[in-house]
Amino acid sequence: MTIGSVPLRYKVTIDPERCMECGRCIENCPYGTFRKEGDRIIVAVSRNCTACHRCIAMCPRDAISVVERPVDYRSHPLWTPEAREAIYNQARTGKIILAGMGNALPLPSIFDRLLLDACQVTNPSIDPLREPMELRTYLGKKPSKLAFRRTETGDVELETKIAPNLMIETPIMIGHMSYGAISLNAQLALARAVHETGTFMGTGEGGMHPDLHPYQDRLIVQVASGRFGVDIDYLNRGAAIEIKIGQGAKPGIGGHLPGEKVGPDVSRTRMIPEGSDAISPAPHHDIYSIEDLAQLVRSLKEATGWRKPVFVKIAAVHNVAAIAAGIARSGADAVVVDGFRGGTGAAPKVFRDHVGIPIEAAISAVDQKLRDQGVRNEVSVIASGGLRNAADVTKAIALGADAVYIGTAALVAMGCRVCGTCYRGLCPWGIATQRPDLVARLDPVLEGEHVANLIHAWTMEISELMGAAGINAIESLRGNRDRLRGYMLDEGLLQVLDVRTVGA
Repeated sequence: MTIGSVPLRYKVTIDPERCMECGRCIENCPYGTFRKEGDRIIVAVSRNCTACHRCIAMCPRDAISVVERPVDYRSHPLWTPEAREAIYNQARTGKIILAGMGNALPLPSIFDRLLLDACQVTNPSIDPLREPMELRTYLGKKPSKLAFRRTETGDVELETKIAPNLMIETPIMIGHMSYGAISLNAQLALARAVHETGTFMGTGEGGMHPDLHPYQDRLIVQVASGRFGVDIDYLNRGAAIEIKIGQGAKPGIGGHLPGEKVGPDVSRTRMIPEGSDAISPAPHHDIYSIEDLAQLVRSLKEATGWRKPVFVKIAAVHNVAAIAAGIARSGADAVVVDGFRGGTGAAPKVFRDHVGIPIEAAISAVDQKLRDQGVRNEVSVIASGGLRNAADVTKAIALGADAVYIGTAALVAMGCRVCGTCYRGLCPWGIATQRPDLVARLDPVLEGEHVANLIHAWTMEISELMGAAGINAIESLRGNRDRLRGYMLDEGLLQVLDVRTVGA
């Protein structure tokens, strides 16, 4: 007796009255959902559908519809369809289940239960359309005090040596998505967006393709455990360097880029053989203590002439505050904390959905620990993992972040439908793929404009939210948890967040 087939996840139908048999659905679906049969186009295999909506977007007659779970299992509060299908799949294959994008469990969002306070009457709000709002942010070490000296000519000069900082015109940056995980056209679109908006993007752990060199002053290069693409030229081209210790979507494990995504260009950029799997070890094999980390931080700074800030990225885990305090003393200039809702091209589903903690709790704990130990000025804090809108960004900064990374939101701005099958390399929108015909679908100029529009829009909304709170500088918002109130959050979580309840 076999397990049998599972019910369809999506049912695809074509309205024969509207279909003009143009064949665009066949051309645009890389999964083989449609085929031509005689003079008619039919749905060949509904099971192949991932709900990417490419066929719907390209159909000139709106003839295609996609319905989720047209036939389902007997309902059960514990044995959900997802739980049963995971068992069926593993019973067939004996393998780990892979998944893309962020945590897919129906867990409540803490951001949605944090409300921003606003000023009324006695403490009037600020109109950002008529008054200046300062969103410029500096990322890096800040001195605890400044020393000056007077020259023989009577001029005043700064004696304190200022560490290198990144200056961003908005507190929004684009996180690390490597060449290989996403296409070169997608990276070029992101690079064009950050160049236009005065911010930065990460290269990911896949090196830097030569086509990105014109934008290198807006790129943060990454050094991960696999050291893919890392050489002195790569390090010198970046505006900053980031050491990746962990990732929010899969804390405690490394990365894996399948060999089928490692074509000639990816091979040269990553400095690995063509067609070979790019596997990052779980740990850095030269880092087993804060002292080891400090040595790598110093080595990277020495290699680049002490001209670039060095960041350290960690996944949000339960002892994240203590880890961040150690990073602050390692010589690093910023700590990046990636929450459990962070996106990924590929991760074991069990890790993506069950390991890590929310970014809201992690950032608040990190900010408070650094303040308690008197080292908050020693390191900037960057939050990432599941930030969906300007309100999330504003709340993350109020909880203690200096700035944020966005990833999935930027991909959605380029057309991503969050179908979660990035690891298959068949992205119909030309984002998470290396197949030339699919990559060509993404116009880096147009999509770069879309991502830039998103950053501009969010930045304006942050200004409006700050104005409503009576704040005209981003520095006054950072760690200002008094501007937040918790709604339907338990007392223990409110204590971790250091936020009062609504009405208080």
